[in-house]
Amino acid sequence: MTALDLSSPVAVVGTGTMGQGIAQVALVAGHPVRLYDALPGRARQAADAIGARLDRLVEKDRLTAADRDAARARLLPAETLAELADCALVVEAVLERLDVKQELFRELEDIVDGDCLLATNTSSLSVTAIGGALRIPGRFVGLHFFNPAPLLPLVEVVSGFATDVTYATRAYETARAWGKTPVACADTPGFIVNRIARPFYAEAFAVYEAQGADPATIDAVLRESGGFKMGAFELTDLIGQDVNESVTRSVWQSFFQDVRFTPSLAQRRLVESGRLGRKTGQGWYDHSDGAERPEPDTAEQRQPPAYVVAEGDLGPASELLALIREAGIPVRDEDEDNGTRLVLPSGGQLALADGQTSVEFRDVVYFDLALDYRTAGRIALSASQDTSPQTLAEATGLFQALGKQVSVIGDVPGMIVARTVARIIDLAHDAVAKGVATEEDIDTAMRLGVNYPLGPFEWSRRLGRQWAYALLDDLHLRDPSGRYAPSLALYRHAHASDKREGTAS
Repeated sequence: MTALDLSSPVAVVGTGTMGQGIAQVALVAGHPVRLYDALPGRARQAADAIGARLDRLVEKDRLTAADRDAARARLLPAETLAELADCALVVEAVLERLDVKQELFRELEDIVDGDCLLATNTSSLSVTAIGGALRIPGRFVGLHFFNPAPLLPLVEVVSGFATDVTYATRAYETARAWGKTPVACADTPGFIVNRIARPFYAEAFAVYEAQGADPATIDAVLRESGGFKMGAFELTDLIGQDVNESVTRSVWQSFFQDVRFTPSLAQRRLVESGRLGRKTGQGWYDHSDGAERPEPDTAEQRQPPAYVVAEGDLGPASELLALIREAGIPVRDEDEDNGTRLVLPSGGQLALADGQTSVEFRDVVYFDLALDYRTAGRIALSASQDTSPQTLAEATGLFQALGKQVSVIGDVPGMIVARTVARIIDLAHDAVAKGVATEEDIDTAMRLGVNYPLGPFEWSRRLGRQWAYALLDDLHLRDPSGRYAPSLALYRHAHASDKREGTAS
């Protein structure tokens, strides 16, 4: 089944920010669009607002005046649901309440043609549950746009338990015809993006709650080492702490309070205090006029070590050896079957974060994972009270000699970037194993939906088949709550054969 013909009218019910955005997308694509809102006058106001945005597109030379005028002529506010009777697609973007949505679709089912595609833009409710109110749930799908809908390319096309594949395909092809990048997924809590993105926030908050580092430092490490566009604290301040925590709580409850999705107590307290982020002027950060942004903790300049000794393979951090040599620091190689560390002149060791703690070993400093050690602007180091000051100073000086700023955090197993990426990879493998989506669609969704530098499976291939499993297994030994227990899917992946060419790592 192909995309809807452009002559087919599309209706949007609910004229808030998302509803207006979806209507604009369908309108610019060439469809006649009907706008309906239960509040009198709101549909007309929304039509005027969309018209104003079309004017701005013309001013920016992104739309011709003729196309704008034609689009305005195709946009019609509706005063009653009955005026949507001839629509081929109705997209709902109303209040996130199951009973409200179910009642709306019951009414629509009695109005529209039997072949009309019915869709919800819900981000937190079950598509199956909403469609369960219908006599013919096979034509009901989720079309989850991301805000702002006219700008962000991703659309999650969600099939409920009873969704007919022909209607899911029609929705998918229609989204693609509208210039969007659709991904197909099953009806699971959080769909793709909001399910797999939970560790990005959760692990940052967990490091903070463990007194490992302050928000500014954690954010800086996620950006400057992990390659994320924003850190978790600044991003949730932008989203709204209430909104972000609500999504986390919804996913957690929908998974029967699975410990892997447990909400943050620190974020709960922030919400309870009314510090919701930018919209209230205060969140993790102070957003009031003239407020200065706190600086991340950055170590003072230290002398680099005279040399380092490389024992074994540094794995994902092997690129460091070339950088150290380029900085003029001699690297002595020693054959160690089980070695994965750098030995410093003091006798202390420097190792990539692996889920263990510095206090377990004599004089070890851990360094965090980087998306690209050559271009990373900051590296986090972790040390315990038993780490000698000389070892920490040499480790700090080494990375500073490579042109990196250094943040020293507490003795946190898995540190910041490493534990976050490992958990994202784990949830992605688990989602594929449970039929939520394909590897390709998950990577696409996470790059486009939340702007990750790599998709989870791209990360997995780059880091190696066993890396995420080994790190989480170590973390699980130190926190046996189940939060870090590797999924069965990741276990199978880590222990599978690499014989098949093209197998994802």
